[in-house]
Amino acid sequence: MNLTLTELRAGDSARLLNIRAQGSFRRRLMEMGLLPGTMVRVVRSSLVSDLVELEVRGMFLSLRREDANTLEVVRS
Repeated sequence: MNLTLTELRAGDSARLLNIRAQGSFRRRLMEMGLLPGTMVRVVRSSLVSDLVELEVRGMFLSLRREDANTLEVVRS
């Protein structure tokens, strides 16, 4: 079942399936290592700060929930 990144909880891992963002933002996500097939792990997700912190390829990055919602994943 396909989910978006915002539907995962802290500690969950998933494989990135699709990036629904467009244009330069899509390109920026891909430059940060978010490519289809990449494994990601949710480090923490906060409703208060509106951020989702991820571990991708050994790096940590934070995305706004709105942006994380454009990433389709499948739980692994």
